[in-house]
Amino acid sequence: MTAVEALGPLARARGDAVVVTTMSAVRPWAELSDHPLDFASADSAMGHAADLALGIALARPRRRVFCVNGDGSMLMTLGTLVTIAAAGASNLLLVVLQNGVYEVTGNQPVPGAGQVDYPAMARAAGFPTARSFADAASYAEALPAVLAAPGPTCISLSVAHGGEQPLSRGAGERAAYLRPSLAESARALRRALAGR
Repeated sequence: MTAVEALGPLARARGDAVVVTTMSAVRPWAELSDHPLDFASADSAMGHAADLALGIALARPRRRVFCVNGDGSMLMTLGTLVTIAAAGASNLLLVVLQNGVYEVTGNQPVPGAGQVDYPAMARAAGFPTARSFADAASYAEALPAVLAAPGPTCISLSVAHGGEQPLSRGAGERAAYLRPSLAESARALRRALAGR
């Protein structure tokens, strides 16, 4: 499935959830959403979107938080799986897009691509719900039940890699929330969460 096919059902189900995207998921998500609670964590902190999402989930326990991570980013911070489970962040959904490459840096292969089972790792870390999907139809059909299951939740989606480039944070970005600096984006998210 494409990244947009993978993210479409999530965009339709998000409600008022905060959505943290990173690396190759940033622009595909922006094709589907330009919500005040969308946050692109794609600037010089590869691997830490899940950490950021966990912090938001703990700070806002009554609000769902979705983190759309990549397999390369997840591999860089596997310890985050244990931290999320230990923190009991039941409002956190971690989506791992498995395309097998570090797409925004030139499609270099991710070590263990095709062999690593991120949902199995999440279950071993203590996630009560963790699923894998290879096709868009079965994923879209199962998503409501997955979202209703006890969290934290991990979903792994097999997606085709493309040619996404690093985020430019400028006028050339189509989605308004991708244009400001990371610091300005963080302030905007904080204001949105505070209802200002």
